[in-house]
Amino acid sequence: METIIPITGKVNYQITLDPGVWIFDDRKVELDTYFQRTEEQDNELEKYTKSISKHWDREIMEGAVFPPTLKSERKFEKQRLLEGSFGIPFKSFLLNAEPHDNAKTLLIKHAAGESEMPLSEALELILGFSKEGKPLKDDGPVHVYYGDGSNQQTPITGVKQFIIK
Repeated sequence: METIIPITGKVNYQITLDPGVWIFDDRKVELDTYFQRTEEQDNELEKYTKSISKHWDREIMEGAVFPPTLKSERKFEKQRLLEGSFGIPFKSFLLNAEPHDNAKTLLIKHAAGESEMPLSEALELILGFSKEGKPLKDDGPVHVYYGDGSNQQTPITGVKQFIIK
């Protein structure tokens, strides 16, 4: 099974996706809870600012020494990564490829055939890359979930390529 997935077609930059490194990406989301979220979503810049502010406040109050609570938080985070199911929004990858102005659809080539959708819907896709702490080796390297979660129980599996048309 190939673990690298290309984005090709009507794009300025043909890029490749490597799901093996996404576990370290801050954009990852927990699939177990992502589709139950409320529609209110914070601005990404606001989230980043709040997290940096919180870290800065902690460092000012407690110094650069890691208090016991921070150690237990790290242990919990490590455990979460080893047992969780994760995905990553497709939007940033699609935007980085810079689709041409005349591009209208996304074609997903996968083990069961092909699926096509408008680019506007493709911006909402979530690419699942981990289930219960393990990479998706058998039917992966990624599972494609619609942004509304309508195919949460039956995602598109065995993805081989994304083609912008």
